[in-house]
Amino acid sequence: MTLDTRGRKLVLTAKAADAAAIAPQIAATELPEAPPGHAVVQVRAAAVNPSDVKASLGMMPHAVWPRTPGRDFAGIVVAGPADWRGVEVWGTGGDLGMTRDGTHATYLVLPVAALARKPASVGVAAAATVGVPFITAHEGLRRAGLRGDGQRVLVLGANGKVGQAAIQLATRAGARVVGVDRGADRYRGHASTDVTFFSAEEPALADKLQAAFDGHGADIAYNTVGSPYFATALDALAIGGTQVLISTIERSVPFDILAFYRRNLQMLGVDTLKLDAVHCAGVLNGLLPGFDDGSLKAFDVDDTKLLALEAAGDAYRQVLAGSMERIVLAP
Repeated sequence: MTLDTRGRKLVLTAKAADAAAIAPQIAATELPEAPPGHAVVQVRAAAVNPSDVKASLGMMPHAVWPRTPGRDFAGIVVAGPADWRGVEVWGTGGDLGMTRDGTHATYLVLPVAALARKPASVGVAAAATVGVPFITAHEGLRRAGLRGDGQRVLVLGANGKVGQAAIQLATRAGARVVGVDRGADRYRGHASTDVTFFSAEEPALADKLQAAFDGHGADIAYNTVGSPYFATALDALAIGGTQVLISTIERSVPFDILAFYRRNLQMLGVDTLKLDAVHCAGVLNGLLPGFDDGSLKAFDVDDTKLLALEAAGDAYRQVLAGSMERIVLAP
């Protein structure tokens, strides 16, 4: 079959004033050559992440202009080393769409070291949803010292995509997991073991979280939202426990330093924009057995959320508005 070398890409030339003004341009492109040590991926699907949208609003100061946005992708290698051509791949990277052209395009040029084989069991659209959530969840749990059996993990914002990824990884490792989220009465994602769940609006939540961990508290509190759950996470920690933070609504929160150090607590900030595509490929390769055996699962993509490049402006606005569904572009 002859490869059509024509393609298209989104281009951001200046930051949008607000959400209503987000309107990436679509430019024609041709199949690029693969420089030495690189490969060209034909992108079949590319998720839209909050960081992609924030970049379009000029909220990522290190991002270069003009640029093609997008971090996550799934596709097929069409140029580069012979042993990679024709291989289905997936990936993500904090450099993509920020300091180098990203995935909201037909073609993506990557270092060969940034290629990771897509699991055959995961469809293309679903594969494009894995990158940012699972890399973020993995990095936070790794740095917090997730080991597995006997550990107690609290996930706040449990039904969000990073929350679900954290629960998948923690339950797969054998940890005992409790989830909390607003406006929900159950955990809605995949898990390897049962997940105890509480609504964030539940009365006496702090007492119930302690009881759920038999009065010992959590070894890790993975806070995917930030300020709304900050105090709850600290109160729920066991002595020596760690709160992981990946985002926030309010930048400043009350903080009792005395109570913090007397309980030997720790806090970790995780920003996966610091992890490039090569690093992320290594993480995805490490997670591959879990996707192969079904202990880890990608996120479903509704047909109504699989959109053409022409709908990118609307896709970005849906993500900025807090869509709970994964929205994916099909370049």
